[in-house]
Amino acid sequence: MAYLDVSPMITALRTQASDFELSRGWLKHAPSRHRFKFDRYGNVSIDAHCDCASLSVAPEQSRELWQEFQVWREVYWRPVEINREFASHFKEPNALQRILRRINLAWRRATRDRSEAIEPVTTNSETAPKRNRSYAPAE
Repeated sequence: MAYLDVSPMITALRTQASDFELSRGWLKHAPSRHRFKFDRYGNVSIDAHCDCASLSVAPEQSRELWQEFQVWREVYWRPVEINREFASHFKEPNALQRILRRINLAWRRATRDRSEAIEPVTTNSETAPKRNRSYAPAE
């Protein structure tokens, strides 16, 4: 049986990591528009608009590709996701978010100012009058 030789893809995962992205469980190769999906056993399915998808991947190469994909995901893709998430925390808010933030800020300032205006009452246990804590009836 003829198999698809995926060694160029394995090399590309190592040397051209930015050509790939992960979306909804599919590993996508942007230049070729090929998509790859791995099952839990490491077998790969290929979706392509050419004859590349007509051959299956040899089991040995499938394992090697799976291992290289795992390395790519941890070394390249996970940091990309974390950096995107971090950047999203600082993106320009839309109009509704700006209004809600202003309301929230005004509320926090008002409650802070109100709590600062009220002097906290502190008691010194040595100078405070002693209470009779006995529950026996008074005679």
